[in-house]
Amino acid sequence: MAQYLKRGASAEAKVDADRRVRDVVEAALADIERRGDAAVREMSVKFDGWDREDYRLSQAEIDAAVDSLTSQERKDIEFAQAQVRNFARIQRESVKDVEVETLPGVVLGHRNVPVNAAGCYVPGGKYPLLASAHMSVITAKVAGVKRVITCAPPFQGTPARAIVAAQAMAGADVIYALGGIQAIGAMALGTQTIDPVDILVGPGNAFVAEAKRQLFGRVGIDLFAGPTETLIIADEVGCDPELAATDILGQVEHGPDSPGVLLTNSEKLARATMVEIERLLQILPTADHARKAWDAFGEVIVADSYEEMVSIADAIASEHVQVMTADPDYFLANMTNYGALFLGPRTNVSFGDKVIGTNHTLPTKKAARYTGGLWVGKFLKTCTYQRVTSDAASALIGEYCSRLCALEGFAGHGEQANVRVRRYGHREVPYAGQAEPSELTVA
Repeated sequence: MAQYLKRGASAEAKVDADRRVRDVVEAALADIERRGDAAVREMSVKFDGWDREDYRLSQAEIDAAVDSLTSQERKDIEFAQAQVRNFARIQRESVKDVEVETLPGVVLGHRNVPVNAAGCYVPGGKYPLLASAHMSVITAKVAGVKRVITCAPPFQGTPARAIVAAQAMAGADVIYALGGIQAIGAMALGTQTIDPVDILVGPGNAFVAEAKRQLFGRVGIDLFAGPTETLIIADEVGCDPELAATDILGQVEHGPDSPGVLLTNSEKLARATMVEIERLLQILPTADHARKAWDAFGEVIVADSYEEMVSIADAIASEHVQVMTADPDYFLANMTNYGALFLGPRTNVSFGDKVIGTNHTLPTKKAARYTGGLWVGKFLKTCTYQRVTSDAASALIGEYCSRLCALEGFAGHGEQANVRVRRYGHREVPYAGQAEPSELTVA
């Protein structure tokens, strides 16, 4: 039986917070749909203190942002983007078009067709998260999306130069300095100056995630990417208190609503990690954010066995799962609900967030039960087609289709089949609704 040495906020508290966010977002999106650019501008001024004549950045502004990078900054961004692009290309190559003759004269297939326009959100109000530009824009471009637009909020009163540069270097077609609900609403719904997109992708705060949720159906979305979540799975062989504490605090600094959980089979390691977290919070520059998140949403769980740890981890369904145990591959083989796994002490969530090449836009709030993270496949529509190449095949399929339509009472559907049987089977069959067609032997 698992023992909880520390629990996070109650489910009721989370529901209340979600309800408040939902109401704000619903009103904001309705205003954007009604008033377009005027509503977007008012929200940008209200929430970000940001106004300018045109939120679209000019080519001169984009060039200036790229030129402002030092030689080392440019090399670092290029290295990270090369890793993301390479893995995205490997993923794209694994997605194959299909065409097969399933019966004589019956050809079925599917094509993987890119969406025409994608809107990529890059968070940047608190920290300029330029890595999100790599993850979204590059992935969309590798998938073959023709028009990719980006939105990122201003940083300290101006477009964040590193984000702008990363967006441009990743291949964005249009770049806007716009954040929050107003950015998501503008990209999805369109305004007088911003053309709508087909899919929205990218992480963000609770308001951004809720805006995407409410807009799903009007546009596609990648997934529900709310506040960052991290789960550390550890034992005394694979981990020590410093590693566990560092990897928790390294993620909960995202914001005061970011859960950080330690799951272990060692009470000794659990208690030592809690002490180490308190020590690190005295010296961590981002301790203000990390402290709030740890106090409100941090959890420490001691399980009896690997099997119980897997069961608990799958129930949590965390966005990030860092596994530092004697046998990390046991969790790779047995876990089913996670956004991304980071196996062994030599890797960590920050590598995945910034540079290693896998995508950092991952499911949160238990969405890992039914989806993985952002990848090229999110920008592709798998569209089927069929072709019947012989009279015999059309008549054969028509016979089966006609009888099945009669079972359902769909006379019009049945007649679509019957007319093919009459025409290509070279025999008379009753019109739908008169009588069921008899068996037909097709040469």
